[in-house]
Amino acid sequence: MNFLQITSLLIVLAGAFGAINYLFLKLPSAIGILVVSLLASIVVLVMDLFLPGLGMATTARDVILGIDFSDALLEGMLGLLLFAGALHVKLSDLRAQWKVVVLMATLGVGLSTAIVGVGFSWITGMPLMVALVFGSLISPTDPVAVMGVLRGASLRKSLETKIAGESLFNDGVGYVVYLVLVAIAFPAMGGHGEHAPDAEFVVTLFVQEAAGGAVLGIVLGWLVFQVMRRIDDYPLEVLLTLGLAFGGYELAVWLHVSAPIMAVCAGLLIGDIGTKHGMSEETRKYVDAFWELVDEILNAVLFLLIGFEVFAVAFDASYLTAGVLAIALALVARLAAVAVPVLLLGGPRQFGPGVIPIMTWGGLKGGISVALALALPDNEWKPLILTATYVVVVFSIIVQGLSVGKLAAKVGREPELV
Repeated sequence: MNFLQITSLLIVLAGAFGAINYLFLKLPSAIGILVVSLLASIVVLVMDLFLPGLGMATTARDVILGIDFSDALLEGMLGLLLFAGALHVKLSDLRAQWKVVVLMATLGVGLSTAIVGVGFSWITGMPLMVALVFGSLISPTDPVAVMGVLRGASLRKSLETKIAGESLFNDGVGYVVYLVLVAIAFPAMGGHGEHAPDAEFVVTLFVQEAAGGAVLGIVLGWLVFQVMRRIDDYPLEVLLTLGLAFGGYELAVWLHVSAPIMAVCAGLLIGDIGTKHGMSEETRKYVDAFWELVDEILNAVLFLLIGFEVFAVAFDASYLTAGVLAIALALVARLAAVAVPVLLLGGPRQFGPGVIPIMTWGGLKGGISVALALALPDNEWKPLILTATYVVVVFSIIVQGLSVGKLAAKVGREPELV
């Protein structure tokens, strides 16, 4: 199948599964599409057991594996999704919560990576450095999944900003940590022969990726803003934002700086300063509507693909058991990633009721974790990592995603204390 045929198939299936969910399951849109696609995949696998001669599972597996999920997300959809998510987070709101957001996106990711890595190594016997790679790809919360759930959770504004801001930035930081750990655990992949890179390389890579991505996003966002403030033509201004998201992301990849961080920084700048000082009311309305539509469509396709990625999972009993244990491990690590920064900054009283349980349970994993697992170099541990990642992600999106609103209603709706 060529690119156009694959894209057409995904759009048709996303629309069909979305309609099934709307008419029958009535779950939140993205989660419902994932559930329907996962159920459809399981039905194909079960039917293949009874009618192996039809080769349904083999055909479906060939089609799904023919779609490079890792490239499609990391080098295609992710830039647009992050840019769209950042557009709706105001800098003024983020500035009020910047301390906890920064700590969770740095210290929190580091703590979670270490806890998951050490625990998963102990559970599976996996080498520690390889297990830390798993920790790095499963630790960041997925902004796509998180932002989708936030729309229906009715959280307090300050808490919503904490969760959204952290998910946008810890995704970029987690990706950089992942790159560093992959370079150490699989030195041949990074061009280091059989020798792990030295400390200087690791520090340089981290600074180059993280700081470089932020600087590039701010510079490109500012340049586009300067052009937009001189124009009053909403189709052209929408096109400029699309060019910023697409072109800026690909430029960041080419320059070897963090493309996710670039997309977030550019989106924050355009979504706040750009909308206030560079757009007319009409342009602002069309830009918001356009990016909301892009976000909804790509979310539907992404969650559809996550459901279909079950065909890439190794159905080994020991792998599935490790995946179930990894769910508990990921939740413990997430609790530490939330509680330590909150306690360092004054405790729950400083941030309002329910902040730790809501942010722990609301820290959803998503397609980025699956994409990073698929992007790992082939090795004996990759099938186990991929299976465990998939189990954690599906549990996170379906179970946590459907219940975080109820948790927020129970423990987080009292009047704000700040």
